[in-house]
Amino acid sequence: MRVRQLFDSGSSTYSYLVWDNDSREAALIDPVQEQAGRDAGLVRELGLTLKYTLETHVHGDHVTGSGYLRQALNSIVIAHENSRTKCADVLVRDGDFIPLGHQRINILFTPGHTDNHVCLTIPGAIFTGDSLLIGSCGRTDHHSGDAGAQYDSITEKLFAFPDGTLVYPGHDYHGMTCSTIGEEKTHNPQIGAHVSREAFIDAVSSIKLDPPQRLLEALPANLRCGMPTHHAGHSTVTS
Repeated sequence: MRVRQLFDSGSSTYSYLVWDNDSREAALIDPVQEQAGRDAGLVRELGLTLKYTLETHVHGDHVTGSGYLRQALNSIVIAHENSRTKCADVLVRDGDFIPLGHQRINILFTPGHTDNHVCLTIPGAIFTGDSLLIGSCGRTDHHSGDAGAQYDSITEKLFAFPDGTLVYPGHDYHGMTCSTIGEEKTHNPQIGAHVSREAFIDAVSSIKLDPPQRLLEALPANLRCGMPTHHAGHSTVTS
C-alpha cells in the first residue's frame, strides 16, 4: 500500500492519498475543498483510479472536497453511519473495510472528537483524523465531542496497536508530519500512557478555546459533501 501525505495550509489539514500499487485503485482521506483540483490532478498524474473519498468525521474547520472529487472522478463518498449526512454514497460502522485491489482499509470507530469519528488502518499505519495528534489530541468541547470517549478510544483502541505503527494525523500546527504509537504512548503530554482518565478529562475540561473559525460554514456544507445542494443515496458496507 502506498501513501502520499498532502497538506492544506489554510486549515493545517493533512489529506492522504492511499493506493494499491498493482491495481492502481486509490482512496483519498479527508480531502479539502480548496485542494480538490490539486488532488484530482495528482490522481491523474500518478495514473490512479480514485475509488473512494473517506471522511474521518464531519469536520468543523474546513469544507470537504469529497463532492467535487465525486463529480470530477466518479469516486464514492464514505462516512460513518453516525455522521447524519445524506450525501454520502456509503455509510460504514466499526469493523467494516474498504477494498483497494487485493488490499483493504479498515474502519475503526473512535468517538470522542465527535460522535462519528473513525480512524482508518492499513498494515503498519493508522490515519488518526482528529483523535490522536502528534503530541496532543483533538478537542472535545464542541460538535458532539466527549472527553471520556476520546480517552477511551485512544488508550483502549489506538494504543493497542504495535508501538511501531505509524501515526498519520489529520492536523498538525507545528510542522510535524508523522509519529508512531510507541512515541505517543511514551511522550504525548496530553494523553500518553502516564495520564489517567480522570486527569485527562479534568485537563481537557479546563481548556477554553474559541470555536473553529469556519464552524458555522463548514458543518452544514460538510453534511452536503461540500456541495451547494444535497446528493442523496447511500448504502452500508459490510465486512
